[in-house]
Amino acid sequence: MSTSTPERHARDGLSVPGGWPGPFDPALAADLPAPARRWLTHAIAPGTPLFGGVRLEMHGRIRIGSWWPFTATQVLRPASGFVWAARARVAHLPVTGFDRYAAGEGEMRWRLLGTVPVMSGGGPDITRSAAGRLAGELMLVPGAALSPFVTWEPLDDEHAVARVTVGAWTHRVTIGVAPSGALTSVRMPRWGNPDRGGAFREHEFGAVVHREASSGGFTIPSIVSAGWWPCTERWGEGEFIRFVVDGFAHF
Repeated sequence: MSTSTPERHARDGLSVPGGWPGPFDPALAADLPAPARRWLTHAIAPGTPLFGGVRLEMHGRIRIGSWWPFTATQVLRPASGFVWAARARVAHLPVTGFDRYAAGEGEMRWRLLGTVPVMSGGGPDITRSAAGRLAGELMLVPGAALSPFVTWEPLDDEHAVARVTVGAWTHRVTIGVAPSGALTSVRMPRWGNPDRGGAFREHEFGAVVHREASSGGFTIPSIVSAGWWPCTERWGEGEFIRFVVDGFAHF
């Protein structure tokens, strides 16, 4: 299967323009915990329309045994779904496919040389894991942090907790925020099977933000490392993706 199918799905579904009415006013974040307020007033310029989705072009390296290069397009609308369509080269051979969460279901489909299945999955465990990914990627659509499916609670001067509802689950997403308002990290319990040897269960998942980029009134993470067991001795084995955002547009 080529990447055209998931990209077409994204265009026809998740890419429909829309957001929460009205432009961003810093007063909208006045009642949030201080770190969340710093982040939003840093990430959204006053007067910017509060779009609810984003389309990103990216490249990076993904670990499938060893580290391999990839390019990808992602369409993301928090609480509704995402489609991440990518092309990687594994041992110099092309692997194409997609991960997605849409209409309340998660799915992955990856093929070697466009024809040979190498990784496929669906069902309740994949759906719950994909819903967790969608919750954690709230950081890429700052306007969504003000939406009804997100509630906030304070933690300390540098961290706040967003409770993000996706489908049947409410995910506890902890953001780290620098004094400048720049996002530094995202951590959460996420459903998964990173050990590949047992049943699915919750493991700590996280992302480290190394750099930001700005466009269209929004500032979002642009160089990111992500994986399982952040800030532990297992990060070396848990980290599985490093990506650079080449361009993005909110809608």
